[in-house]
Parts: sequence; C-alpha cells; structure tokens
Amino acid sequence: MTQQPQDEFDASLENAEAWMKAIQERLRINDNTKGPRSDLEARLRETEKICALEPEGRLKMDLVLMKADALLRCITEEKKHEILSKLKDIKAMWEETAIYITHCHSRIEWVWLHWSEYLKAQDEFYAWIHNMRVTLEPDIELQLGLKEKQWQLSHSQVLLNDVLNQSVLLERLLEEAASLFNRIGDPSVDEDVQKKMKVEYEEIKVEAQCRVKLLEKITKEHEQYKTNVDQFWLWLRGVNERLNHCIGETTKLPADNGLRTLQNIAKDVKNGEKKLKCLEVQSAGVIQNTSPLGAGKMKDELEELRKALEKLKLMCREEEERLLKFLKSESAYQSKARQLEIEVQEFRKMLQRLEKDLELREKPKNEEELVALWRKYDATRAALLTEESKVERLKAQIKELFQFSQNTQPLSDGVVAALQEYQRVKGKTFKMSTEAESELGQRFQNPLRAFQLWKPSIQRLLDSTANAAEPSQTHDFLLQIEACLAESSQFKEQLVMLQLKKDLLSSIFSEERAKAVLAEVTNAAKEREILHKSLLQRKSRLQSLVTQHKDFDAAFVPLQKLLSAIRTKVDLENEPLPDLLGKETRLQRLQMIQEELAEFIVQMEELENLVQSNPTHRHKMNQLSSDCQTLKRSLEIMLVQTEKHVQEHWTFNNKLSDLQQWITMTEQKLESYQDASGERKTESRVADLKGLLAEFPDKEIQAHLVEAHGQLVIKSSSPEGAAHLHAQLNQLTKSLKSLKKMTISLLGNMQPNATVVDTGKNINIVGNTLMPEFAFHSLEENVSKEEESSHLLKLIKDFEQWLRVENATLSKILLTKPSNSEEVKAKQSKLKKLQSRVPEGQRLFEDLRTLQRVVGTSEDVEDLRYRWMLYKSKLKDSTSSLTSRSLEEPNGFRKRRPGGMCSFLYRVCWAALPLQILLLFLLLLAFLLPLVEETQSCKLANNFARSFNLMLRYEGPPPT
Repeated sequence: MTQQPQDEFDASLENAEAWMKAIQERLRINDNTKGPRSDLEARLRETEKICALEPEGRLKMDLVLMKADALLRCITEEKKHEILSKLKDIKAMWEETAIYITHCHSRIEWVWLHWSEYLKAQDEFYAWIHNMRVTLEPDIELQLGLKEKQWQLSHSQVLLNDVLNQSVLLERLLEEAASLFNRIGDPSVDEDVQKKMKVEYEEIKVEAQCRVKLLEKITKEHEQYKTNVDQFWLWLRGVNERLNHCIGETTKLPADNGLRTLQNIAKDVKNGEKKLKCLEVQSAGVIQNTSPLGAGKMKDELEELRKALEKLKLMCREEEERLLKFLKSESAYQSKARQLEIEVQEFRKMLQRLEKDLELREKPKNEEELVALWRKYDATRAALLTEESKVERLKAQIKELFQFSQNTQPLSDGVVAALQEYQRVKGKTFKMSTEAESELGQRFQNPLRAFQLWKPSIQRLLDSTANAAEPSQTHDFLLQIEACLAESSQFKEQLVMLQLKKDLLSSIFSEERAKAVLAEVTNAAKEREILHKSLLQRKSRLQSLVTQHKDFDAAFVPLQKLLSAIRTKVDLENEPLPDLLGKETRLQRLQMIQEELAEFIVQMEELENLVQSNPTHRHKMNQLSSDCQTLKRSLEIMLVQTEKHVQEHWTFNNKLSDLQQWITMTEQKLESYQDASGERKTESRVADLKGLLAEFPDKEIQAHLVEAHGQLVIKSSSPEGAAHLHAQLNQLTKSLKSLKKMTISLLGNMQPNATVVDTGKNINIVGNTLMPEFAFHSLEENVSKEEESSHLLKLIKDFEQWLRVENATLSKILLTKPSNSEEVKAKQSKLKKLQSRVPEGQRLFEDLRTLQRVVGTSEDVEDLRYRWMLYKSKLKDSTSSLTSRSLEEPNGFRKRRPGGMCSFLYRVCWAALPLQILLLFLLLLAFLLPLVEETQSCKLANNFARSFNLMLRYEGPPPT
C-alpha cells in the first residue's frame, strides 16, 4: 500500500534536487560583472531566462509536497520523521536557490543599468562642452550703454558660474567612472578617458574666465566715466543753487558782501571748464568700447554740459551789474533812523519809572493797607493809558523806514522791544491790581469756600452710614459724626461774622458783587442747619443698631454650629467601602443626613425673615445660605454615586452567581459521566459533550462581561474589598478553564479515534479518516468581527514596532566598518543576538497570520510579511558575508549558507495546501502569457533602476 507513494515521493524529490543543482551551476557561471558590455548583456539575458524558470521550480516543489502529503497519511509515526527531515532539507535548498536567483539577476541588472545611465550622463556632459564652446567662440559685442554692459557682464558671470558648478557634476561623473572601472574593468571608463574629460573642462573654464575679466575692465571704465559725469552735474546744480541764493539775498546782505560771493562763484565756473575738458578726454577711451549709437548719446551729453556751463557764466555777469546800482541808496536812510532811536530811548525811560513805583517794600498786614495798595495800582493803570498816542507815533515812523531798500531790522527790533516792554508793564499793573482785589475777596469768601469743601464730606459720611450694621463700623461712625458736629458749630460762628461785615463789603466791591456774596452767606447758613440736623438723626440711629446686633448673634451662632456638624457627617462618608452591605448602609445614612439638612433649611428661612432690614445680618444669612446650598449639592451628588455603586454591585453579584451556578451544575454532570458504560449511552454522552463544548464561547464571553462589571465595582471599593473581588474573578477563570479541560479530556476518552486539540482560541477534532481539509471548530465564532479586527490591528502595530526596532539596530550594526579582528568579533556577537530574536518575531508573525485567516485578508499583513522576509534575508546575508570576506571588502552580496526551515512554513503548507496549489497554477498561467510591454520586464523589479540621479548617490550594495 505504501510502496507506490514512497517511489513517487522519491522520484519527485530527486527531480527537484537535480533541477536546483543545475540552476545553481548556471547561476555560478553567470555570477560575474567583469568584462565588456556585450558579455555583461549576455549574462543579464541568461539570468532573465533563469528567473523565468523559477515557476517551474515552484511546481516541482509543490509536487514534492503533494507526494509527501499522500505518503504521510499512510505511513507509521517512525517513518514520518524521516520524510519530514527530507522535506525540511529540500525546502531549505529551494529557499536558497530562489534567493540566489533574485540576488544574481539583481546584481547583474544593477551594474548594467548603472553603466547605461553613466553613458547617458557622459553624453550629456560632452553635449554641454559643445554648447559652451559654441557660446564662448564669438567675439564680444559692443553695447549701447553702461546698463547693457553690466547685463553682458552678468550674463558672462552666469556662464562662468555654470562652468564652475559643472565641476561638481564632473567630479561625480569621474567617481562613477572609477567605480564602474573597479566593477567591470572596461577600457571605456579607464583613467585616460577620465583625464580627457578633465582637460576639455579646464579649457572651457579658462576661456570663460578670460571673457569675464575683459568685460569687467570695460564695465569698470564706463562706470568711472558715468560717476564723473554725475558728479559734474551735481557740481553744476550746486553752483546754480548758490547763485540763485545769492540773487535772492542781495536785498538783505550788504552790497560788498554780495560782490565777494559772486566773485567766488565766477572762480568756481572757471574750474568747471577744466573738469569738462578732462571728461572729454576720458570719453574717448569709453567710446572705443561702445556701440555707435551709444557713442552718439555720450557726445550729446557732453554738449549739454557745455551749454549749461555757459548759461551759468552769463547769469554771474548780470547779477554783478545789479549790485553796483544798490550801493547808491544809503544816505537818506541814516538821518531818519537816528531820530527814531532817540524817541524810543525816552519812551523806555518813562516805562522804567512807572514800573519802579509798582514795587512793594513789604506785604500788607491788615485789610486797610490792602485797600490802599489796590487804589495805587488803579492810578498806575490810568497813567499807562495816556501813553497810547506815543505808541502810535513810533509805529508810523518805522513804517516810513520800510520804504527804503536798506536793512531796517535793528531799528525795527528796538521799536518792537519798546512796545513789548510797554505791554509787559501794562499787563503787570493789571495783574497786581487784580491780585489785590482777589485777595480782598478771598479774605471774605474763605469761610464760604471751606464750607463748600466740608459739605460733600458730610454727605459721603451720611451715605456710608445709611447701611451700617457691623458693631465695629458703627462705633467708628459714631466717633466721626461727633467730630463733624463740632466742625458744624465752628462754621456757624464764621458765617455770622460775615453777615456783620455788610458795610465793608459794599465799600470794596460793587453793589451787585456785595449782594451776591451776602446771598451766598445766607444760603450756606441754611444748608449748615440742615446737615447738622441730619448728623444728629444718624447718630441716634447708629446708637440703636448697637443694641439690636446683640439679639441677632444669640440666634445665628447655633445655626452655624448645626451646619458645621452636618458637613462633618457628610465628609465622613467619602471613604470607599469593602462590600455591598456597607454601601447599602451608607445609602441609608446619607438619606438621614438629607432629612436633617431639610430641617436646618426651615430654621434658616425663619431667621432670614427677621433680619431683612439689617444689611450686615442679611449678608451673614446669605453666606450661610450659600454654604447650605453647596453642602446640599454635594450631598445629592454623593447620594447618586452611592446608588450607582450599590446597583453596580448588585449586577455583578447576580451575573457572578449565575455563572458560578452553571459551572457547579456542569461539574456535577461531568462527574456523573466518569462511570459511563454501554455503547448507546456513550454515544449520547459524546453528543452531550460536543454540545457542551459549543456552549463554552458564550460562557467565556459571559465571563469577560462579569470581569468588566467586577472592574467597575473594584473602582468603587476599598483595597480590602478589591482584593476579595480579584480573588473571586481569578477563581472564576480557573474554574472555567478546569471545566473546559475536563470536557475535552472526557471527549477524548470516549472517542479514542479522534484527536481533540485545544490551542487556546480553537478546539480541533481530527479523525483518522482521510479528509481534503482539516476541520477547525473555533470557540470564537460568536465574537463580533469588530473585536477581531481591532485585535488584528493591535497585533499588526506591535509586530511593526518590533520589526522597526530590530531593523534599525541591524542598520546601525552594518554602518560600522571594523578595522581589526576584535571589532569583527564584536560585530558578529551583535548579529548573533539579533539572530537569536528571530524565533520571537516568527512567533508574533504566526499569531498575526492566524488571526488574519479568521478576519480575512489584509494588505497590511502582506506588506509586513514582505518586510519580515527582507529583514531575515538581510540578517542572514550580513552574518554570512561578515565571516567570509576580508576587512577591506565593501558590503556586498554573498551566497547564503543553508539554514534551518522556518517553523511556521510546515504548518502553513499543510493547512493551506489546496489554496497554494490553486495560486501556483494561476501564477504559472501568468508567466506563460507573452510579455509585450516594456513595463512588465524585470527592470521594474529593481527599485533603484528608475532614476540615474538617485543611483549616482547610492553608496550601499545593489538592491534586491
């Protein structure tokens, strides 16, 4: 029965081994990048053909697996280990062959693409050399002006910068040529070719530099000439402004000074003619390097400068003739000026005499002396009014002198100073007379002003004491009111004295002013009487408040103490309780406290009705009411939370009791199955056990819900109660697991032909009959898809984080370049540590793939699988290459040593064999289709083959 499957398996195994050895030999022959481009292209085509044969190898491997599957089902357990060992070896050999195919083809393709892109870059460099020669070959063109020359210079500098910047690209191109020469050894990229590129570049660079130097010299000469022209224009404008200023100021300055200024301007004009001749000489050199049109503009500009200079000379001569006429008009002016000076001096002496009479020797001591002084000031004011005629005569004389062209500013200043002094003395006399009158008025009106200032303070005191209620404030207010009553008596005496001086006020002031002052005194006396009565009334009211405050304290203090006692009771109920009985007792206590608080509110409202008229008492009651409302809200919140905690504890106890009761009944039922006898009875109990196994997913979900309710109860319980709840939940979990194991064990004993496997999430029942697929009965079938998806996302995130850390560590290790044997050993030790953590990552990945099969396919999982395979390949290649290469070798690809087969491949291949066969068949059909488009070639498999710019900057090994 087993000989035919054995022969078929051995034949397929030998066929696969022979095919792999032949492929490896062909790869070894073509695994070389040295030689000319045609040989490299031939090896590339050969490796493409080998890559196309990879599906054939996969079919051979699948055939081996199918034959092994058929053989394993019909042989004994002792021979299974031998077959599995052969499968392990052939899979390792296939994995090595597949990776060798990819690496060999990728390495040769990378060198081929590198060479192709280098040739493109070399062609672009020689095209740039040709274009630059064509650009620099013509002679320099003559330009119109300075701006065009600057543009021409800027363009040449841009060309030079382009040449200088091209040096960086040349160096990079030379580096790529040297790198290619080291890889391929072809004469097309040797040192002679590189030197030739350098020489051609240097020729272009020297020619561009010479052109820039010549253009800089031409531009600098034109800039200097333009600067001199601009400076000459500025000089012309300055001389013109000086001449215009001199012409405008000749009527104010002496005539001889104007003549001297004009003579100096004439000398500057002669010097300007010399500067103009120098400009004409300098323009000859600039015109040689300027276009004909630009040279014509320069000549026109020089002619314009010459005309402006001639016009300036003409203006100087005309102004000199005008000044000579002005010197003849000075004699008539002198006589009238002397007469005006004499009259001004006499007028100022008279003002000084009047001002001297105003000076005071000492201040007046009484009212009689103050009245005499005031009358003296009035007489001086009358004397000053009689001098108005002299002031008008002085103004008329100065107007006559303004008719002459001479400078009348000094005389005008003297007349203006005399008039200003007259106005000053006049104002001083008026001020002193007004001050004397004001001082007299103040002596009589000071009591009125003091009373007007005192009246608002009394009104403020009355307003502030209107709502006074505190005992300390009441006492202070009584003292202030008594002081104000004393001040009121003083004001009464002063106002009576003013009413007795009626005749004195009429002699000093006018009749109307005296009547107004007396009316103010009468009104002030009436207002004082009203304020005095108000102070007496407020004093009596405050004295009564002091007596009333003592009665309020007797009723308020007990209420305050009662509220404090209730708050203390509420604060004692904040500690968490261990069990349900304590929480229910607390709820009753809180309800009793709520009743006490309601009685307190009734008493507080009764006292509030008695103190509505007293602001201080009302404020205290408001504060007490606010504290009561705060305590009431806190008590209501605590009642709601306590009721919630009691309800949560009840719910937890009910659900826990239901599940514990089910576990107890099930244990008793299973114990009764221990003494099973009879075939019919056994069959019925097997059916019962299978039905019981189907109930376990629901019960496990129910256990999770009990645990969730238990966590809510733990948060609201004391540490002792939380420990007890944790113990109950742990006991529940243990009981459920024990019951599950007992059920599986009984089912295995009653049905020996079946194998019952519990993987934690799944229970698998496998019989001896040949089945096309394994039967998996998941215990998680009733769990929602959302929970499975969220768990899958968490596993993906955890594995991705772990893989990212491992990959970063490997990259850091590979970046270090050892220089001695000790550093090589240290690097090997680090790589071994990473290799030792690969089984852990494989376990995480297998868990992730298992959950993926339950939920469905996921692109993220496929991406992680690809990244995980690349990481393992990179790690194994790095380990093998470190032991085989010398210290000076660059990081490259080496053949992988045969390693162990990943443990998960064995289980996945057996579990998903039909699906793999279908996928391999579809893959074979895809490879047999004609590859028409270029985009389907294996060039796109190289992720660095699309950009030569990127390849020139890539320093690592060829990519896969």
